[in-house]
Amino acid sequence: MLELINLSFQVPEQSNAKKEIIKSVNLQLKDHTFTAITGPNGGGKSTLAKLIMGMEKPTGGQIIWNGQDITDLDVTERAKLGISFAFQQPVRFKGIKVKDLITLAAGEKLSTASACEYLSKVGLCARDYINRDVDGSLSGGELKRIEIATIIARNTPLSVFDEPEAGIDLWSFSNLIKVFEAMHEKRENSLIIISHQERILSIADEIVVLADGAVKAQGAREDILPELLGGTTGCKYYQQEEGTRC
Repeated sequence: MLELINLSFQVPEQSNAKKEIIKSVNLQLKDHTFTAITGPNGGGKSTLAKLIMGMEKPTGGQIIWNGQDITDLDVTERAKLGISFAFQQPVRFKGIKVKDLITLAAGEKLSTASACEYLSKVGLCARDYINRDVDGSLSGGELKRIEIATIIARNTPLSVFDEPEAGIDLWSFSNLIKVFEAMHEKRENSLIIISHQERILSIADEIVVLADGAVKAQGAREDILPELLGGTTGCKYYQQEEGTRC
């Protein structure tokens, strides 16, 4: 289980002032569950994901993973404990082939056929991608799906996805939903997905609403989602943007 205890994160501003990005967040995220974290832009969602992974260090509070205090552990140490992270904007690796990246993620030597299976799971034609470089020749959507293939290959107890729908087309997004459904169906691992998308929220077990750096609501999907989609009631969680739903 992942526990966030009075977790806070501040950044310095001018005149020695500090801005609170995350404000004493308390959460318990159970094993084998799919938790979606949503809320308005600028509410602290991506920062919270980075704190969980160890990319940012909290200025207060604790992060407990399976009973162990991991607050001071770095990214590498948390990865070794079984936490994976998928970036909103995937990293490009010049000079590394797709097959090599998937093999590295799996932690064991993979045959070409085995590596291709992971690509097929994210809707990519393996023969077109397996020997390509993970560089600027790939589109954002292609990189996103390759990154998700590496997360599947790692098969860690906890996988954190920061807005996986960002920058991909509608067809890719539909297949992305199927990937998350398949990952969750096994009930072997836990998923945390940062997202605004109703289709992602609608397949989660639990939804956490984060706004202005604080938890505004947490509960079962069937309790929270109607509030988010319920017109003025749902808008109490969001600073609604033009052309978007609450």
